[in-house]
Amino acid sequence: MTPQRLAFVDLETTGANPVHDRITEIGIVLVEDGHATRWSTLVDPGCRIPPFIQTLTGITPEVVADAPRFEALADEIQSRLAGCLFVAHNARFDYGFLKNEFKRMGRRFQADVVCTVKLSRRLFPQFHKHSLDSLIERHGLLADDRHRALADAELIWQFWQKLQAQPGLAALDEAVRQQFVRPSLPPHLDAGVLDDLPDLPGVYLFYGEDDVLLYVGKSINLRQRVLSHFQADTRAFRELRISQQIRRIEWRETVGELGALLLESWLIKSRQPVHNRALRRNSELCTWQLVEHAVGDFRPRLVCGEDLDLTQTRDCFGLFSSQREATLALKKIAEANQLCLATLGLEKTTGKGRPCFGYQLQQCKGACVGREAIGLHSARLMAALARLKLKTWPYPGVIGIVERDEVSEREDIHVVHNWCYLGTAHDEAQLAAILDTRSAPVFDRDTYKLLAKHLGGKVRVMPLAFAPKQTPGEPGVCGAD
Repeated sequence: MTPQRLAFVDLETTGANPVHDRITEIGIVLVEDGHATRWSTLVDPGCRIPPFIQTLTGITPEVVADAPRFEALADEIQSRLAGCLFVAHNARFDYGFLKNEFKRMGRRFQADVVCTVKLSRRLFPQFHKHSLDSLIERHGLLADDRHRALADAELIWQFWQKLQAQPGLAALDEAVRQQFVRPSLPPHLDAGVLDDLPDLPGVYLFYGEDDVLLYVGKSINLRQRVLSHFQADTRAFRELRISQQIRRIEWRETVGELGALLLESWLIKSRQPVHNRALRRNSELCTWQLVEHAVGDFRPRLVCGEDLDLTQTRDCFGLFSSQREATLALKKIAEANQLCLATLGLEKTTGKGRPCFGYQLQQCKGACVGREAIGLHSARLMAALARLKLKTWPYPGVIGIVERDEVSEREDIHVVHNWCYLGTAHDEAQLAAILDTRSAPVFDRDTYKLLAKHLGGKVRVMPLAFAPKQTPGEPGVCGAD
């Protein structure tokens, strides 16, 4: 049975991020033995309220100018919610904001939480939309002052009463009970971590015994992604191994997916986690470079390791993790386009002017024996390699890729030079520190592919005034953390 003491809670805030944003209004409908009492208060957030939020809620800086700060309200809020089942729509939002406000004060806030979005999805699976506006229309709820805390808390209480009538108390109790079923966690992991995981983009790090870094991953929803590891631990061998070894979880929030991707790649390259393999740095990074041996005669030359300078990518084709991978790729291209393996340097013949093996099988058009002009062979080679051509850095110097959360108006600036990621700045001081770093840019295949994809899309790019000093060092040290 559901508890007799219920608190239907709604908050208005300055944005969607409980770590960076603040509460501007709290509304609570407290129901005990069927009797409802209502309480609400404005809260001075101590920070800017974005125009979008002002328009949505009607809460402006003038409205909260004389309101108390959260610290002055904390005791009363905790007293009102003590012993209650905490009920909210999209409950992790409201619960997360309250937990973070108390955490900033050095206090712990904890409650049993029920989300009415999840209740609606479970009890009415035939419907696709479960927003509060959808519930108002579907269940005939009486909306008074939408997007104000007490009015929205009242709507949640109305919805709860509708559920008690249809589908009924038994179905409601079972749906509530299902929300209390927590996913199985690794045996050595503190269960309290589930309450703190945010529903935000970012990177997560799993640590094992002696704080050894086991795994780094990214997601646009950290909470869902981390929990998915544990839900899969009995089905996938790697997940099972990680679950057995994990002792601690750390996460770093980002404004959006691009920041998460860049940070994930950088952390894996620099920290070398035990269970990450695909994105690890490979010292044998190679590319094919076309070199003109004579007028119109272009031949591929494999450039690897220390000889590889991919900050200048003109006439470079493909990025490969080893010489073997590069050679196999070029052989496949040659076979698909009837290019001469001997002319390409991939096969030896018995002597100059002697046919390659492919020519004997009619798989080569004869550049090896003079049947095909070398200029034509070179042109066909260039056409075949075109899709692998690396992009030349299109900017005169260092740039910042601006990633923005439109709700909170928070911005991150990802600093990039010659396809190399130097770090992410959250403010001007961090940006200045990154630009002044003495670390030389380090080219990375995965970062190049990521940036080449995003710079061709709708991203805001800003030129930056200073180039990084070119002395050896680790990439992205300043700002990447």
